[in-house]
Amino acid sequence: MHAIAPSILSADFGDLRQEIERINRSEANYFHIDVMDGTFVPNISFGFPVMEPLRKYAEKPLDVHLMIVHPEKYVERFCDAGAWSVGFHLEAVDDPLPILSLIRAKNVRTCLTINPDIDVHRLDPYLDQVDMVLLMSVFAGFGGQKFIPDTLDKIRYVRSEIQRRNLPTLIEVDGGVNKENAGDIFNAGADILVAGSAVFHSTDPAEAIRAMKHSAK
Repeated sequence: MHAIAPSILSADFGDLRQEIERINRSEANYFHIDVMDGTFVPNISFGFPVMEPLRKYAEKPLDVHLMIVHPEKYVERFCDAGAWSVGFHLEAVDDPLPILSLIRAKNVRTCLTINPDIDVHRLDPYLDQVDMVLLMSVFAGFGGQKFIPDTLDKIRYVRSEIQRRNLPTLIEVDGGVNKENAGDIFNAGADILVAGSAVFHSTDPAEAIRAMKHSAK
């Protein structure tokens, strides 16, 4: 599976419906929705009000990434707001399993996320408990950052564990993804690439998506 999930955080919110429709017409597979609370990360993005037009107009599944403290308070609301998947950070919680259960009870896909400074081995106990893991290739909080090359080794490790244990778990990668490095990220073992600036700041977003999606060798 080689999929692209444009991050709506980089869209033009002055014309959000048009931005959504551009992605609808592209080869993108998902809309990636970054939710920031100003506490877990030093930035604030958006919440449920933005989910409403996305749910109304988006023709592709909504992939929600919660960069917040106390995700247990909100995961069910995001499920009810139309999320296809809901992910939260392992380092933001004491025990992810009860929160994963809340999401799963809503028949929504589960995702567990780690920042670049978190030991990738901390995901090991949960690889069979989630539908997807999200490896941040920049530090969560701001768009437009450069891809951290060490992420490729983390992807390879997680892919090897998934294969060794014969799991269906997907690997998503978010941060600094563009046409130049997408092929390397896919080739390392990623399934889904999140791209923000590389899509919405491109002169031809649909072509940027197509180029990244088909960049793997």
